[in-house]
Amino acid sequence: MPEEITTATAASPVPAPAPVPATATATATAATGRTAAQAFGIGCAVLLAVPLLLVLAFVGWIAVVTKDASDFPRVAPEEMVSRAVDRSREAYDVLGFTRTIRPGVEEIGVSTENTIGSDHCYRGGLTDESVDGAYRISHSWALDQVPAEQAVPGLRRLRDHLEDTGWDITSYRENVSGDYWDLYASRSGGDERVSFQWFADRDYFTGGTSTPCAVDPDWRQGDDQPAGDRLWPPDFGPSA
Repeated sequence: MPEEITTATAASPVPAPAPVPATATATATAATGRTAAQAFGIGCAVLLAVPLLLVLAFVGWIAVVTKDASDFPRVAPEEMVSRAVDRSREAYDVLGFTRTIRPGVEEIGVSTENTIGSDHCYRGGLTDESVDGAYRISHSWALDQVPAEQAVPGLRRLRDHLEDTGWDITSYRENVSGDYWDLYASRSGGDERVSFQWFADRDYFTGGTSTPCAVDPDWRQGDDQPAGDRLWPPDFGPSA
């Protein structure tokens, strides 16, 4: 028999890739280079912009928080003492106290008190420098022999009164550790503050007021004590 011969179909040749024109390669390389350069440039710009923004923000913050004499009203210390005492007296009336307290204090934390304090006002920011002529007045008062039936409802009335007259209650705590109550409030962005405490273990009630900063019109270069540090309050008691 004749031998059967099978003819295999030859595989189709794979065409070689067409050569890339030199101009196209150069264009792609250039584009890649420009993209990388642009990315590098943008990255550098961001790296430079972030510190600049931080510096500008820091400078703006310093400008906002740093104070000088022009930022405070010019008010005589005697007037600020009167304002502080009036603010204390308003609270005293709401609390329902009727005794009159002479100026001074015999024993802090035990006896009655009616005193004035004064402190410097500071520039703020990253400096602890005081502002020339600027001061803040505080008035402190205290009563002994204040029982719970007078102190507790009085503090609650005062808390409501302060809220109703535009004060922010920053802290109000009843019967802390069984023998201590306190009430703190502020307004005018925290520039004006009041505070009150009652100690049940000894029936002792304290109050205090601090005024916003002001500049003493009579301040002179070389005055190193805050204005009003030698002033005394009047007799302190209810308005009527």
